[in-house]
Amino acid sequence: MNTNWKKNIVLFLASQNISLFGSSLVQYAIMWYITLETQSGIMMTIYIVCGFLPTFFLSPFAGVWADRYHRKLLIMLSDSVIALVTLLLAILFYLGYEALWLLFLISAVRALGSAIQMPAVGAFIPQIVPEDRLTRVNATNGSIQAMVTLVSPMVSAALLTMASIEIIFFVDVFTAAMAVLTLLLFLHVPVHKKALDKSPISYFADLKAGLVYIKNHDYVRNFFLFCAVFFFLSAPVAFLTPLQVTRSFGDDVWRLTAIEIIFSVGMMVGGIIMASWGGFRNKIHTMTLSSLVTGLCTFALGIVPNFWIYLFFMGLCGVVMPVFNTPATVLLQEKVEEDYLGRIFGVLTMISSSVMPLGMLVFGPIADIIKIEWLLIGTGFFLFIQSFFLIGNKVLVKAGEPVIKPE
Repeated sequence: MNTNWKKNIVLFLASQNISLFGSSLVQYAIMWYITLETQSGIMMTIYIVCGFLPTFFLSPFAGVWADRYHRKLLIMLSDSVIALVTLLLAILFYLGYEALWLLFLISAVRALGSAIQMPAVGAFIPQIVPEDRLTRVNATNGSIQAMVTLVSPMVSAALLTMASIEIIFFVDVFTAAMAVLTLLLFLHVPVHKKALDKSPISYFADLKAGLVYIKNHDYVRNFFLFCAVFFFLSAPVAFLTPLQVTRSFGDDVWRLTAIEIIFSVGMMVGGIIMASWGGFRNKIHTMTLSSLVTGLCTFALGIVPNFWIYLFFMGLCGVVMPVFNTPATVLLQEKVEEDYLGRIFGVLTMISSSVMPLGMLVFGPIADIIKIEWLLIGTGFFLFIQSFFLIGNKVLVKAGEPVIKPE
């Protein structure tokens, strides 16, 4: 482990959160643009599918790349491609080509970049951070990301009221360029051992080896099964709540901004809690607590009649998200061998990118037929029930126990 790991992780997290800021501006701007212009569940579904489906197809191969190539270069490459395509979109919008399909297209291209980036980032962090510091680093990163996403909707809303949407696209290009330059000029990390292997690369053989690893690894297999169901049931609360607010409480931009801000504040608080507390002794117990509260909050979002009470439960949803994500990420980083980390995170990305759109393909059109509140009540109930799978699965509970190292 590099002795300068603190400097390296600060540089790395700084670059990633600079990039995240610009990406968040674009994400909110596009989402609000489609919501306010169409108020259509089907249009939102198309946008979500465009944002996830490309990730599904590319992420298995991206996981192989993250194990085979220099992870820092992969992260820089994905940021650069996204920046170039966003720049092209900004120019087209500036020239007056404000077609809705262009927003769907940019969402798809950004999804391709994310497919490359997410497995690389997940595998890169344990490469530069000592194992006993992973919980604190991942939790701190979660708080920083929440702070960024707290600021970005406010900035995005302010820019939308003062200028056109292409200005936000130009800001994203600038932040992506800053992130790439930070990694290029200041972060110097040796290439991991697998990337130095000069043997011929067989993508399908490497991918198959990763799938066999998952099949033979009880914890990873059971955890991915839980995630698949969890992601499907989470689709309405993740993507339909802005549309619900627009329909049930009013189409004011400040309301859409408020739910994003309060959720981000919650995530920031949750990250701070995890960085200082670290969770229960058994990480699965911590994840179960988060999952139970997520189910209860989703149910509550479907029944509360008052917008301010609605905001409270939205904020609580944000608080418990890092309480789940931090131990889940750390467990994968601890339990999976380094040579397989990229592929494991790639498959996890594939699951999230396929199951979420599948959920939206089901719930999105239904949201144009019945009230979104009913969808939240139903999925919230099943999310709560599913949480007992975590605490009742002996393999997961055993894996969640802390590793006691010999003196």
